[in-house]
Amino acid sequence: MMARPTLVICFGDSLTAGFQSPTRENPAGEETPYGAFLQNHLGGAAEVRTSGICGELTGEMVMRFRRDVLDQRPDCVPILGGTNDLGWNASPLEIMRNLVKMYEQTLATGSVPIPVTVPSIRVEESQGSREGQEWVAEHLARRGQLNKFIQEYAASKGIACVDLFTVTADPESGQLAEIYSNDGIHLTTSGYRLFAEQMAQVLKSLLSRASQS
Repeated sequence: MMARPTLVICFGDSLTAGFQSPTRENPAGEETPYGAFLQNHLGGAAEVRTSGICGELTGEMVMRFRRDVLDQRPDCVPILGGTNDLGWNASPLEIMRNLVKMYEQTLATGSVPIPVTVPSIRVEESQGSREGQEWVAEHLARRGQLNKFIQEYAASKGIACVDLFTVTADPESGQLAEIYSNDGIHLTTSGYRLFAEQMAQVLKSLLSRASQS
C-alpha cells in the first residue's frame, strides 16, 4: 500500500483564503489562495489544502480548528491569524494566547505548526497629518509586538516561522509595500506568490528531513 503524500493544511483568515480587493481591472475582486501557488512549488511531494475565512478572529479560528484541520490528520499546518483582531484593537497578548492554543494542539497530535507573522498595513492618506502618523505608528507597534511573540514562540519550540511581515513591508516606512497590496491590508497576486515561495522553502526543508529519517 502506497503512503499518502504529506498533507499540508494552510489555516487562517482572508490572507489564507487569498482575498483581493476589487480594482478597476477586476471590479468584482478575486481570490487567489496562496495554497494553490504553494502546491505548484511542492508538486507531488505534498497535498496542499487551504482553510481560510474572511474576517475571522483568532478566537473563532480556535473554535473550528479541530474540525477543519486536526480531524483531517495533517502533517504540517501553516497558521496565520491576528490581522482582524488587531483591527478591532485586541491586545497582542490576547491574540497570541489564541494562536498558542492552535500551535500547541497541532504539536500534541504529532503534526508540525508553521507560525506566520502578521503582515503590515499601509495608510498613505493619513501620513500627512501628525494624528495620522501617530495612528500608523501605534498600529505598526502592535503588529511588531505580536510578531515578536510569534517568532519567540517558534524559536522556543525549535520550529520554523515564516516572517511574512518582513518580506512584504517597505523597508523604509515599515508599511505594507504597494506592490504586494492594493488596499493596504490584503495581498495582491504578487504578494500571495511571495507568501507561497516563503512557505515552500520551509516545507521543502521539512520534507527533505522527513525523507532522510
